Amino acid sequence: MNPETAVALSGVWKTYRLRERGTSPREVLARIVNPRFRTVEALRGIDLVIARGEIVAIAGPNGAGKSTTVKLLSGLLAPDQGTVVALGCDPIRDRLRYVSRIGVCFGQRTELWWDHPVASSFDWKRVVWNLSQSQYDRSLGALTDMLGLNDIWRVPARELSLGQKMRADLALALLPEPELVILDEPTLGLDVLAKRHVLDFCREINRERRVTIIITSHDLSDLEALAGRMVMVHQGQVAFDGEFDRLRATVGLQRRLRLVTIGEAPSLDGATFLETRDGAHEYAYDAGTTTLPALLAHAEAQVTVLDVETHRPPIDDVIATLYESWSGAPSRT
Repeated sequence: MNPETAVALSGVWKTYRLRERGTSPREVLARIVNPRFRTVEALRGIDLVIARGEIVAIAGPNGAGKSTTVKLLSGLLAPDQGTVVALGCDPIRDRLRYVSRIGVCFGQRTELWWDHPVASSFDWKRVVWNLSQSQYDRSLGALTDMLGLNDIWRVPARELSLGQKMRADLALALLPEPELVILDEPTLGLDVLAKRHVLDFCREINRERRVTIIITSHDLSDLEALAGRMVMVHQGQVAFDGEFDRLRATVGLQRRLRLVTIGEAPSLDGATFLETRDGAHEYAYDAGTTTLPALLAHAEAQVTVLDVETHRPPIDDVIATLYESWSGAPSRT
């Protein structure tokens, strides 16, 4: 394995065998006697290479296989076929050596001791990972400054808000100064300020220590703000792998046009009307086939235009368009 490669998945398959349950009392009893199972292929021959020092976002529709990918890289699952190598280790066979070099944070789970102060969980982590006092103090000092732990240090975990708990969990995962950080929905339920703190800290450790970061989130604007590369998984396979600008280009030169007018929303050839909100009319159009001057001329022929604004569509809309095209549903954008 190339020493500059942090993660390499090759021909990875992962299949789950799920037991089907009845929907009525009669069916429930029948399934006890004659159980039925169905097979779900979560990953189907996936290949993925991530270099050291990269920040990579993994996204996809529910059930696409992104959580399975994260669990394989965390050492929580083993592949049915293919190989998973991270930091030169097999996450399963080299488990002890591997987990001491990674940090994992799941937004829907916590490592904090529920009825104990946050400080107790950190002291436990120091003992479990056999961190020297000097390393512990250095790492904790940096984490406290960046994530603001002072105000929650003596507070029991059960009394923390979701944002405070997320900051503490992230700090706990980063305490051993890992080479690879895996974040699954780290901004789930956080307010705008807490999200900014988490994302800024991720950029900081990536820039200063060249930490490789793999992040999943349903908040795609967060992913675009943080990561330079997006990997999209669909039906267990990599459907897209590249920069966000190239991802946007896959659905054309989509733009949004916002008009404030006197009167109702005009009908514009080459643009799709989306909505009227707060007195402004919003349209979607493809800048590759329709020009802004042509749209404005058409609008001014119908109404008096008071204000004009154009911008790229939110990344969420771009992804939604791709999801709809993959599923065969008609696109609304």
